[in-house]
Amino acid sequence: MKGSDELVSDGDLHTNGLIQGTNGSLEDKLDELRLLFGKTEGDPLRIVGVGAGAWGSVFAAMLQDSYGSFRDKIQIRIWRRPGKSVDRATAEHLFEVINSREDVLRRLIRRCAYLKYVEGRLGDRVLYADEILKDGFCLNMVDTPICPLKVVTNLQEAVWDADIVINGLPSTETWEVFEEISKYLKERVNVPVVISLAKGIEAELEPEPRIVTPTQMINRATGIPMENILYLGGPNIASEIYNKEYANARICGAEKWRKPLAKFLRQPHFIVWDNGDLVTHEVMGGLKNVYAIGAGMVAALTNESATSKSVYFAHCTSEMIFITHLLAEEPERLAGPLLADTYVTLLKGRNAWYGQKLAKGEINLDMGDSIKGKGMIQGVSAVKAFYELLSQSCLNILHPDGSKHIAPVELCPILQTLYKILILREISCEGILQALRDETMNDPRERILIAQRYAVYRPSLLIK
Repeated sequence: MKGSDELVSDGDLHTNGLIQGTNGSLEDKLDELRLLFGKTEGDPLRIVGVGAGAWGSVFAAMLQDSYGSFRDKIQIRIWRRPGKSVDRATAEHLFEVINSREDVLRRLIRRCAYLKYVEGRLGDRVLYADEILKDGFCLNMVDTPICPLKVVTNLQEAVWDADIVINGLPSTETWEVFEEISKYLKERVNVPVVISLAKGIEAELEPEPRIVTPTQMINRATGIPMENILYLGGPNIASEIYNKEYANARICGAEKWRKPLAKFLRQPHFIVWDNGDLVTHEVMGGLKNVYAIGAGMVAALTNESATSKSVYFAHCTSEMIFITHLLAEEPERLAGPLLADTYVTLLKGRNAWYGQKLAKGEINLDMGDSIKGKGMIQGVSAVKAFYELLSQSCLNILHPDGSKHIAPVELCPILQTLYKILILREISCEGILQALRDETMNDPRERILIAQRYAVYRPSLLIK
């Protein structure tokens, strides 16, 4: 076996530094996790990613880069649906990317895979998303080549013997896919551990309004106990993480799994902490997507005005703080993670990009919320979910002036405006600026004070 500082994936060399000191070497960390799963010699730890968007693909690729050389101890693969073709424009751009990267070009030539990209460029061949992923190209992130991956298009083959399943699906697809996965787990003695990367939420209004997160969907669809389901999230941009920009994340869930998995996933450029509050962190990961769309609109409509963006940031963060007080008994614990995730999403996330393109007229709502080259814009469904939940009369709170009870959404004018733009389609994107300039809008500080002074916590919204 090769030394753990020379990591080989599918015959290609990928270098990744070791984590020394208290964390031990890569092989030591792998052996510790294998021991926890009860693995014996000749029985590899099997990890499968379900869903091949940008973050799901990068996550699998980082594991492959780090641990792929220990082939008799670990197997890493990724599932994506077959049949997704690559359009001509993307094939032409992909060819340019290949030829701009000597390491990628040489890799494809060694693998006898270069010719098909020439044919794709010329229009003589149709490329498919699953075949280019095998060569290290994610359809949602073609500008950032990753390492070659073992790709499986049959879901049963992918998951039937998996020890760890990585959920890289959007929240809108999680239930459907994991309901199918449940069929393939029935004959197993042990259930897998699931790490969900999904940053989205759905609303459930009956029998009482509540938020449903992807980990809860997985639990309901498969029967896998919540102690075996974890959430990993943080202020991360997938392409930058793969290019080894410094980043951090939290893995949240039961202590039995989160601590050893945090150690296993940690790399010199990707620090992973652990936390026991799974559902609340998961919801916060979905909440920031709501306001990122509005941030993109403001940036586009004001020609990137720093002043206008700061005004928007003040209002949207005050709304998020207010909402965290509705959801969490100790909301101050979430301030750091939420603001950090919001900051990076507003700067460079796909939801902010979506808001910018909408405001500029380069895309429109009729195109849906699954955008070519970007994947699912999860902020759209999150706007709908949060608005509908916070509109329920059973959640009413006392108006600040004490005159009446109101739905919590009445204190969230940015959320209301985004709902009118994206869901009802009653107003144009310019409505977000009109909302900011509304003279009747309260000082953002007042909204925070309301949340802090009044008993607004509604535990029923989050059933953990």
